[in-house]
Amino acid sequence: MNTLTTVEDIIQSPSTITSTLSIRNGEEVLFRPLAKDDARLLGEYFLNLSFATRDLFGPHAFNQETADRLCEELNPLETLRMIGVSELEGQPRFIGYFLLKFGIPVGTIERYQGFGIELDDAKDCLIAPSVADDYQNKGLGSVLFRELIDIARRGGRRYVVLMGGVRGVNERGIHFYQKFGFVTAGEFENRGNNFDMYLKL
Repeated sequence: MNTLTTVEDIIQSPSTITSTLSIRNGEEVLFRPLAKDDARLLGEYFLNLSFATRDLFGPHAFNQETADRLCEELNPLETLRMIGVSELEGQPRFIGYFLLKFGIPVGTIERYQGFGIELDDAKDCLIAPSVADDYQNKGLGSVLFRELIDIARRGGRRYVVLMGGVRGVNERGIHFYQKFGFVTAGEFENRGNNFDMYLKL
């Protein structure tokens, strides 16, 4: 594996963050950066997610219009959008969509300051994972999440922070993040009780 020290290095060398990974059932999944011509498949992914899955993911809406806009306005130096692709049935299908946002919004920095944690916009990043409903609890999320954390580490990040935190009712999600070493910084209110969680790399 190449050792990359800046986000620019990573973005300019997409092959170094593209990998073929195996999940629990032996299926191989391609994990790669989102491309401009992925709008149709990304839209299908968004529209096929259940309400429950959509409700736990907050960075943006899940519709074709959003998919079109995201693919048209790709800016991986700001937000790296990674997709898991299955070809199990002979046609490519998106089964996972993960965000790695380089930098931290002012509101998140201020909220963490209230918890006694100093985040740095130049050194830290946000992360947001989502997985197709029929691939949940099959090990896909863990495999892709681990890969994304490694990209953040290779990009010289210091803290990986959950984008928008995790809802208090999402016990499965909280356990998932704890499994990777995420710890709770504190609580905040947004459509109910939420936990800010982060990982020190």
